[in-house]
Amino acid sequence: MDRSPGGRATAAPRLFDTGNAVDTRSKILEAAFRRLATEGYAALSVREIAKDAGVNHALINYHFRSKDQLVIEVLDAANRRLLARQSAMYGAPGGFAEKWVKARHFYETDFGSGFVRVQAELWAASLSNAELRAKFVPRLLAWKQLVLGVEREALVVSEGHGVVLPETFTAEVIACWLSEFWLGMEFADLLGVKEEQVAHQHALDAVQALLERLDARAQATRAPPAAARRAKAPAHAPKRRATTAARKATSSGRRR
Repeated sequence: MDRSPGGRATAAPRLFDTGNAVDTRSKILEAAFRRLATEGYAALSVREIAKDAGVNHALINYHFRSKDQLVIEVLDAANRRLLARQSAMYGAPGGFAEKWVKARHFYETDFGSGFVRVQAELWAASLSNAELRAKFVPRLLAWKQLVLGVEREALVVSEGHGVVLPETFTAEVIACWLSEFWLGMEFADLLGVKEEQVAHQHALDAVQALLERLDARAQATRAPPAAARRAKAPAHAPKRRATTAARKATSSGRRR
């Protein structure tokens, strides 16, 4: 069990489904992920990974060629699963506030699983390793592109309900704020800075409250459903029938 930034105990789910299979690559990836999440990149040992995976260490070189390629494939395997999860959540029905709550829950899960530390470890290692940096940066930018796409859609929906921000508040600007805030929060949470964690929770709560207000406004401005419009129709029918009868009587009078 691990602790989330909010202090709740969370299970550490496996990111690589080894199951009962004898998939050597998956076993190595899982073992490398665990080592990265608990000991960090600097202490990563290929022999220890092989020991944890129950394989000969020569198989790691055979499958991955180098330690850096191994850790990048660890990140890729985790990213594929987690990016798909985020995309499915944002694409599903529901208000912005509801999705914000889910995103916060996902973060706690990812923190507890060790993914947040793995990504931070590779970020730090890439500062002094140009080859690793060239491979790591595109993986990081994939998350930022996901956030940008969500913000573009959110602005279109908000403007459709009459919420128009100043021109300078573009999707790119808002996505930048959110992405950089979240990355900064991750590092502070990993360091265990309690004061910062409290401040971050307040900031997340504030955004949630704002999104709840936007959702409420969108709900209030949404057109009534077709069933409701049909229910109102009989109230106008007598008036239309009376008008039609009057026209017929007038026309009959003219003919007479």
